Amino acid sequence: MFAKLARTGILIAALGVAGCNNSSMKDFAPEANKPLPDKILADMKAKGMIRTSSVMARIFKEEGKLEIWKAKTNGRYDMVASYDICKWSGKLGPKYTEGDRQAPEGFYTVRPSQMNPRSNYHLSFNIGFPNAYDRANGRTGANLMVHGACSSSGCYSMTDAQIEQIYAFGRDAFQGGQTEFQIQAFPFRMTAANMARYRNDPNYEFWKMLKVGYDNFEVTKVPPKVDVCEKRYVFNQVAAEGQTFNPTGPCPVTTQPDSLKSAYNAYQSTYDAAFNGALKASVPPPKPTIAGVKEASIVSDWSKRRARGERVPIDPPSLNTDGSVTETARMGRIDSPAGRKMAALDAEKAAKQKAEEQRLAAIEAAKQAKEAAKAQALAEKEAAKAQALAEKEAAKTAKEAPVATATITAPTEAPPVVETQAASADESRVTRLKNKLLGMFGG
Repeated sequence: MFAKLARTGILIAALGVAGCNNSSMKDFAPEANKPLPDKILADMKAKGMIRTSSVMARIFKEEGKLEIWKAKTNGRYDMVASYDICKWSGKLGPKYTEGDRQAPEGFYTVRPSQMNPRSNYHLSFNIGFPNAYDRANGRTGANLMVHGACSSSGCYSMTDAQIEQIYAFGRDAFQGGQTEFQIQAFPFRMTAANMARYRNDPNYEFWKMLKVGYDNFEVTKVPPKVDVCEKRYVFNQVAAEGQTFNPTGPCPVTTQPDSLKSAYNAYQSTYDAAFNGALKASVPPPKPTIAGVKEASIVSDWSKRRARGERVPIDPPSLNTDGSVTETARMGRIDSPAGRKMAALDAEKAAKQKAEEQRLAAIEAAKQAKEAAKAQALAEKEAAKAQALAEKEAAKTAKEAPVATATITAPTEAPPVVETQAASADESRVTRLKNKLLGMFGG
């Protein structure tokens, strides 16, 4: 039943009918004809694959991975190579409009006519955006690629060596008769833990829809049959006889193999338990995501102005959760008369602003100098006043100091030295006269 379903989703026809034949292959650029490395071919053989078996690609933005899966002899697919994406553009979330720089998310189809061996980006292939779902939902854009050169403005960019191998996988599958291969582009691996992390994101309902296709592949290991009705994806559904899928109309009555429904329900039961457990677990914070059409429109307007050569911020603007817009201050290149005119106006405005800032700075400096001079004069006046007061106090102290010394330390007044000596001389004469009279009278 799985094989029947796979045949419904992947039509096998002659390569020439698909618009690419062996003669056109010979006209490819040399890098488009490089064979896959021997190691990869050996790994394919060990897994039951042949070089020209059918191929499918899966892309995971957050993990930065591009996987190549190939059909084995039993019809199921197995991963044969995984590459680190060199650069992808925008944020997590789908592409909404031309110029929003978003790398697409969804289920896309690559046919031989979309392969470009002479790309300006070494090698490339168009992933097929917009698909039926995108067109039904009014999403616009063109030339969304997987390419080399490690440079992206809405694409998935690889190194030149990587794109040579990825290109070779598609080329070999087309040579083997595959008419188209599927690219599944996801924001992240759609595990229970990751879905729990992003459960409050505005893109969550879109991602839940993609997850149905993701789960179908995980269950069957066969690229799901993809249709669109009521402006949404439906997977592995077979319309009733006489009914068709209309991307914008009501979904038809559909059926699905019981074995697939049973396997899917068992898978979903395990997932639900893991999701509930993840709600209670500590997980890394979500990565930036695009805030719907509004942010896409803001970025698209930035892209248009940039394409006209206008002076715009070097990085695209970003819409914040509160509705405000954040733009980087650094401006981008000038590559047109309009851009040069805007640059001149910006330079004139900047010069005027700088002159005004210098004028205000000069006024402020003069004001500060005046205040400083005033403060210095006041300080000098106060210092002079203090000096005068100090000198006055010193003079007063000097004047009062001798009086105080004489009063405190002067000794008892003594008779003059001359008078004392005279008194001593008179006393000596009296004594001598007395002694003489006593001698005369026998005393």
